[in-house]
Amino acid sequence: MKKLASKLRRNKQPEAPQGRITTDTLAEHREKVLAGGRKFKYPMQYARHRLVINTIIISVVSLLVLVGLSWYLLYPAQNTSEFMYRLTRVIPVPVASVDGQQVRYSDYLMKYRSAEHYLVEKEQIDISTDDGKRRLEFIKREAMNDAIADAYAIKLAEEKGITVTDGDLETYLKAQREESDVTETVYNTVIEDYYGWSPEEYREAMRSKLLRQKVSYATDTTATKLSGDIEAQVKAGTTDLKLIADALNAQTANSVSFWPATWVPKDNRDGGLAETAAKLQKGQVSTAIKTTANDGYYYVKLVDSNDTQLQYEYLHIPLAQFDATLAKLKKDGKQSEYITIEEVSTQQQQQ
Repeated sequence: MKKLASKLRRNKQPEAPQGRITTDTLAEHREKVLAGGRKFKYPMQYARHRLVINTIIISVVSLLVLVGLSWYLLYPAQNTSEFMYRLTRVIPVPVASVDGQQVRYSDYLMKYRSAEHYLVEKEQIDISTDDGKRRLEFIKREAMNDAIADAYAIKLAEEKGITVTDGDLETYLKAQREESDVTETVYNTVIEDYYGWSPEEYREAMRSKLLRQKVSYATDTTATKLSGDIEAQVKAGTTDLKLIADALNAQTANSVSFWPATWVPKDNRDGGLAETAAKLQKGQVSTAIKTTANDGYYYVKLVDSNDTQLQYEYLHIPLAQFDATLAKLKKDGKQSEYITIEEVSTQQQQQ
């Protein structure tokens, strides 16, 4: 055993270096040491290089697949899921264009998903039936038309320097809540329940609505001229609204609507017409007013009143130029849609 242990100890002793290291042999020994390490270094560098190349290739292929899948889901498949809606809010891809102005896909989906929510949750329509599919196609068309109109309003607003301030928006929302006689919390809850919109989405939708209304007033020269003509006749002493309407319609192809007097409560919620009439003397005609509907100019005449009710008649000059311009752009081929939506009339939708 002692001989075996002695032999093992001799075997474990390091081998003596071959030759002494001197200044003359230092470079040679250094090269031998480095050469021994290169066989481990170079294979690792090669593997790392391949890893970087493979990572880049996989990333590019994955990105192309993701882009291709998203394109398919949005355009050929027309996926309207919550995920695609959120994706299009982050990535502003277009769904249409009008007179060079891009229409955001997210704007279309916000309107469509809201209408679909109301259809399913409030009207209890089964969208898997033929009738349900026909209704969905109808609200798709309406959502697309609405989104295109909003986009065109943005284009005109930028050209004419028209804006909707936070104050404008708050005034409008406050008037809506007061007309409904509910608190802001209740109002937001009702909006979400009926239309599926969060308070932020509702504010965004109402801002777009107000901007389009401002643009409509600013661009409708016909309505502005008619309003000026009525204003002048009223100031000259003419208070017969039907007579004024008949004279103007003879010149402008039924552009002014006359509504005869009816009795309504003094607090009637009609966009401000009753409120305006209550401030007039009998037989007096108001100046031009814009109701909360913001759909044109109104002239109100107080006919009679008592403690709780009043009777008024009015003229209405609708805003038509904006819609007429949009129709002409479509006819002239200056409007393009990137998804296919059938034209469904109101009569077809109700069948």
